[in-house]
Parts: sequence; structure tokens; C-alpha cells
Amino acid sequence: MSNNKINDPHMQREASKYDNPVPSREFILEFLATQNKSMGHLELCKEFSLTGEDEIEALRRRLIAMCRDNQMTSNQNDEYSPILESDLIEGYVQGNKEGHGFLLRQSDDDIFLSARQMQNVMDGDKVKVRLSGRSVKGRLDGVVVEVIERKHSQLVGRFYQETHRDGSSAAFVTPENPRIAQDILITTDSGLSPKHGQYVLAEIVSYAERGKPAQGLVKKVLGDFMAPGVEIEVAMHRYEIPHEWPAAVEKQIKNLSTEVAEEDKAHRIDLRDTPFVTIDGEDARDFDDAVYCEKTPGGWKLFVAIADVSHYVKKDTALDEEAIVRGNSVYFPGRVIPMLPEVLSNGLCSLNPDVDRLVMVAEISLTTKGKMRGYKFYEGVIRSHARLTYSKVAKMIAAEPEEQGIELRERYASIVSHIDDLNGLYQTLRSARDERGAMEFDTVETRMVFDENSKIEHIIPVERNDAHKLIEECMLCANVATAELLMKANLPALYRVHEGPKDDRLLTLRTYLGLLGLELTGGTKPTPADYAALSEAIKDRADARSIQTMMLRSMSQAVYQPDNLGHFGLNYEAYTHFTSPIRRYPDLLVHRAIRYLIRGEGRPAVRQAHRVAGSLEIKARKIYGYTDADMDSLGESCSLTERRADEATRDVEAWLKCQYVEQHLGEPFEGVVTAVTSFGLFVELQGLFVDGLVHISGLGQDYFVHDIEHQAIIGERTGRVFRLGDTLKVRVASVNLEQRKIDLSLDENTTRQPRKKVERNEMSELEMQLAQLPPIELGGRPKPKSVDKAQSAKSKEGKAAQEGKESDGKAKKKRRSPVSKGKRVRQKKSSTAAAASGKPASAVKKPKKPKKPKKPKKNNAKPRAKD
Repeated sequence: MSNNKINDPHMQREASKYDNPVPSREFILEFLATQNKSMGHLELCKEFSLTGEDEIEALRRRLIAMCRDNQMTSNQNDEYSPILESDLIEGYVQGNKEGHGFLLRQSDDDIFLSARQMQNVMDGDKVKVRLSGRSVKGRLDGVVVEVIERKHSQLVGRFYQETHRDGSSAAFVTPENPRIAQDILITTDSGLSPKHGQYVLAEIVSYAERGKPAQGLVKKVLGDFMAPGVEIEVAMHRYEIPHEWPAAVEKQIKNLSTEVAEEDKAHRIDLRDTPFVTIDGEDARDFDDAVYCEKTPGGWKLFVAIADVSHYVKKDTALDEEAIVRGNSVYFPGRVIPMLPEVLSNGLCSLNPDVDRLVMVAEISLTTKGKMRGYKFYEGVIRSHARLTYSKVAKMIAAEPEEQGIELRERYASIVSHIDDLNGLYQTLRSARDERGAMEFDTVETRMVFDENSKIEHIIPVERNDAHKLIEECMLCANVATAELLMKANLPALYRVHEGPKDDRLLTLRTYLGLLGLELTGGTKPTPADYAALSEAIKDRADARSIQTMMLRSMSQAVYQPDNLGHFGLNYEAYTHFTSPIRRYPDLLVHRAIRYLIRGEGRPAVRQAHRVAGSLEIKARKIYGYTDADMDSLGESCSLTERRADEATRDVEAWLKCQYVEQHLGEPFEGVVTAVTSFGLFVELQGLFVDGLVHISGLGQDYFVHDIEHQAIIGERTGRVFRLGDTLKVRVASVNLEQRKIDLSLDENTTRQPRKKVERNEMSELEMQLAQLPPIELGGRPKPKSVDKAQSAKSKEGKAAQEGKESDGKAKKKRRSPVSKGKRVRQKKSSTAAAASGKPASAVKKPKKPKKPKKPKKNNAKPRAKD
């Protein structure tokens, strides 16, 4: 390599590695950056004074390798230019079960990533991408340049072992996550011996790159495919839900007792004689709220006592850090993954009956119309007087109690008057809610009943009675009062924000309602009252549930954030979560804010935060000390963990429901269409409360079109329509447990009448259409509807003769093709010969040329029946 024109600082390194050294990668990139243009291979050889064949070939290979490693890019003319940092786009990878993926960007459209680009990255990875210059189905196409951060270090999946013909074997794990299409090759022995098909947890040792698959080892065997409880283990690892307590947390809670220390009860308002009660479900284990109500001359006074979790979970401790990571408790069917250790969630912080517990109290005064007149917050200590359930309270407060309700009222005679006061307050708050225009949807919730093998025995609907609504209204009161307190104090805090519907979703909803003769008032900015009015108008309709589904889909998802934008669904200007600090981290943050306002150093003066005399002040950084940036980060984290918990529980429920439906293969069910998509109908099986898919290919012998605006699938030929909310008869066709899919088929015997066989005759299509018109429109007699067989035969003969004439080119008038000179001479000779014989020219027999058989025309009609 001549060095008279280049000054490569890495020349000696290149010379020591290669027999025919060429400029280093660093020098090539620096050189191209100074040229401000793309340059081809030969042009670069000239600039670098490379004349030997080996040197020229070596540079060509280096340029190709640099493009492969995304150091530079080449255009259609094979000219090279360096990739600039400003050309790179950063984002997160979202995989697809088909193998390709997308780069998700916050403020711009997604970028398509081909299956080849996805070979070296996984769903959730943070990467840098450059645009390839192409587009795929209207989307920009990208090339992965750099992986910034890997999302997965462990994956859960099924273990497989294959033996090849040569006797060698290979073990690999297929990830359970359908968004990850690459297998993990098991190359390292971990000492575990999983069986073929078992679920395992694989740890990734090396990630895929340059055609080499990802490699790993088996860290844990979760169990067999159909083993009881394995679905929860799989979900916990797939969605990365923390379920083991770190050693630092175990150390912190080791010295906690089961009883509240006497010194902790000091300097608090003593409410142990006040008859607080807890009202929860039959299977509840953690009780974080207790209520008490009394009638006053001017209305009502409501006491909502919430477990004082912030007293035990201090800021910046190991317990606090783990609570942030978990974000919330996860409630799987039959199992709970708590946010806090059980010594707190089911012990010290749970408001169990007849034991002293520390609480944060919201004392709220309301008018006879249910309007909030005043409120205050303080630290207290209570003793729950009874652990009641929703079903018990509902029977006790019934307008005409039955025998069981009367018996319950007698058993709880000491507190029944306060229960009646709570019911009276609920009726008042209910009227205020209706007047406010808050939305309420009567969705059907279900509960799974399991057998001794942890399999679903049956699924039952959960009745939402007045006791549920009573507690809900009390919690809403406390949350609204808390939000107003935080707004007055102007503290950085998390609010529960639910924005109004987006324009595109609103248009879809209005179009759907218009087809049903319904209307959502409010124009382009409907209010919660408009939604509530529509909900009230449809409550007695047979398709009310489908309409409610469309109304819910039109709205945004509620999130946690420090910027208060109000709560659209509840029609509150400010709303937050205060009532469940045992199972939600945002509630714990709100409790810390209230304690800071009560007795934190440098706190703003807010009279609604009441400090008990003798209680010590707390340094701000120890109890609160959060900034707006901290709240932004915590809000995103808590919203993410909430969605993660929802997805994990849905996945487990889908798994269990598939196992349950497998017992009913081939059985007929009535179902309601709950969703209409481009690939088919989702139908909920009545009595099972399980959704399945009727694929579009199984809807009948027709071409079906998905009408998004009308939420329907329409057959082009038959005109058959399947709409959202329709009732269908279906059968369970198959169940795919791995993909959590239930396939249904239409029960043709009951849903669709067989088509009548059409007898065809020789009438043309035009004649058949004309025959259906009245005589006056044709100006003559109507044609007979049936044709006699003899007439049919004659018409055949006449038609054949007519076709014969048309084949000679005389009877049928059409434009003739130009006749050649030779043909005119032959025609003249034949006519002369005919004149001499006294016969017409047409009677002269011509030698017939053999005709090529005509190809039959394509026709989608049924073949004509032979006589």
C-alpha cells in the first residue's frame, strides 16, 4: 500500500494483521466524512493509491464488511458514505408472531423491521435504526445499527430436544412470548435435566449476532405442560413479575411483630371505640379500608380509615425500592403476588377485626344533597368491630330483608344502625352521582371456581350488588377529598387521569350508533353526562352490552401522572388514589404526601391536614422530598406495572379457560358477537363466559368484507351480514392451548337455511331478468315462466343453425377483417365455377380446415345439468 497520499495512524496495525494491508476502517470513515459526498470502490482505490489487484480486492471486501457492520451505507450506484449519528433513530422493538417487527417511536410513525433484522434483536430491546430508503406497505423500512439495551436476560419457554440422523442432538427453548420468534440454543450444562416439552426458565448467555443463534442454559424447570399451577409460574416469568423477596427486604421485615407497638399508638386520634367495619369480598385476605358513618343535623359525616402503610414502609428503604419495582399486587385466579410482604399486607397493615391498627383517616362532611362541605385528614388508631362481606351487607340493607337478612341484622345488632346510616348516605351519593353525570357500565364480572386439581370446575357471574356500590361511593368521596387537598397544597403528586375520547374513536362510535338509530350528544366534545345519558337509554336493549363495549373502546386508558387533567369517566376535575396503599404504590405516595402536610418540616399551611399535639415533626426528605421529575418517572412506572399485571392475569385466565372449554369440544352453544375484525368474529359463549373466534373462512361460501364503520362483516354475493351484538349458534371446533385460542364454527343446522337448488333452463340471463318485469313496462304480453321441452329442443337446433351461419361470416353483421389479395382471387374463381354449374356460390362445398378446439371460458357458475 503506497503511503504517499494517505496518513493512516493505524497503518502498522493493519500491516501486522494482513499480507496486503489497506487503509483502516477508522481512516476510511474519516476520509469519507471530509469529502461530503459518496464515493465508489474504484474512486477510493485511486484516492488511496491502491494499484495492485490484491489491494483493490482487499479494499472491496473491507467496504462490504463495513456496510455489514453498519459503519457505512451504499446506494444503488455502489457508492459509499458513512452513517452519521444524526441519521440514526432510537426506539424500542416490538416483535410480531410472524417474525417481523417494528421500531416504536414516541412522537412519530413506527418503522418496519424485516424478519432478517429481527434475527439479532428481541421484543422490548432499545435500539438505533437507520432508514433503508425502502417502504413496506406504506411504512418506512429500517435497518438495526446498534442495540443500546437488552430487555431480556431470561426467557420462559418450552424445552425441546431433537436427535439428528447422524446421531448428534440439539436442545433448545422456544420462548412462550409470541413476540419473540428466535429459539434459545441450550449449549451450557446447568446440572438440570428437563424433559422434552416441559416449561423451563432459560438464562441467555450470548445473544444472537451475525447468523449465530442466541445461546443459554436452563436455570429452572417450571413443570409439565398441563401441570396444575404451571400457568401462573409461566406468566410470572414471561411478564417478569417479581415474586421473590430480596435478602435486604427479608432482613428489614425480620423484626416486625404481629401486633402494633404501644409507642406507635401515641400522638394519634383514638377511634378504637368508633364502630368501624370492613366490607370486602368473601375471599379477601388484606383489608386496607374501614368505614363508619353517622347522621348529622346538616347531612352526613363519613369516616374512611385507610391502613397507615407509610408508617412502616419508609422512603428509600429496601422495602420501598421493592414496592416500586412491583408497583401493585397481582391477583391471579387462586393466587396473589403481593406488593408488600405478608407480615404487612395480611398482618400489621390489614384492618383485621378486634385488633388495634394504625390508620390515616379522611373525615368528610356532606350535605343532605351529597355535596362535600368539608374534610380533614389525620393520623389515627382504630379497632375494626366486624369483618363483613358484600353479600351479607346487601342482604342486611335490602328494602324488604328476607329471612337470612333479618338473621344477619339480629347478629350484628350493635352496628346495624350504622350500616343503615351508610346505606342512607349511599342513596344520597348515588343521586348526586346521577346528577353529576358520571358514567357507569353494568359489565359482567366472573369468578372461577376450581376443583382439587386447580382446574376450573365452572365459571359463575359475580353479582354487583348495592353493598359493592356503597363502598365504591365511600372510596370515591375519600379520593376526591384527597385530590383537593393535594391541589391546595400544590405538592408534586400523582393523580389518576382519564382523558376524554379521541376524535378517530369518537367518529367510529358515532357511525356505529347511527346504524342503530342512536345518538351520542355533545358534538365533537361530548361530556361524561352525554355518555351517561346514552348508557341510560340503552340499558333495556338486548344489544346493550355490545353498545357499552363500543362506548368503552372510544375512551382513553386511565394513567398515573403529576399533571392533573381530571377524570372523564367519573366527571371529576381532580381525582387520585388514596384508599389502597397495601396493593398500589401510587396510594402509598399519596399517604406520604398527606403525612408531610400533617407534620413535615417546611410544609405548606393547609388547615385540612390536622396534626395531633405532641407528635414529632419529620424532615421533608425523609417523608417526601419528591420533585415533579420524580413524579413523572414514578407515574410512568406505576402505569406500566398496572398494565403488566392486567396482561399477566388475562393470560392466565385465557389459559385456564382454554383448558375448561376443551371439555366441551363439538358441543353447540349460543353466543353473542363481542368483536368484529378483518379475520372473523369473536363470540362469547353464553353460560361459559368465554370468547372464541369464528374465522372469516368459516362464515360460508362467499367473499366477506369487513366494514369497520358499521362493525360488521358482509357477504358480497349472498348479502349476509354479521354484526356486533348478533346472537349466533356455534360449536366448539378446536382449542389451541399454546396460543390461547378457541376456534368456533357456525352451527349450520340452526343458523343458516340451506340454499334452494335453482333449476336452470336455456333462457338467457337477460331474458330471465326481463321476464320478471310487469307487462306494462315491456309494452307487451309477459313471457311464459317455463319453456316446453320441445320448444327447448327447437331453440337448441335454431341456435345451432344460427351459430353455423355466424361461423360463415354472413348472417352475423360485424366488422370484417381486411381480405388479402390471394383470397379475393380464390373467391372469384369459386363464384365463376358456381355460375357455370348454375348453383349459387353458397352451395359450393368448400374443403373444411380442421378447427382447433376452443378453450372453455372460465365461469364461476355451477355446471349446467345435462338432459
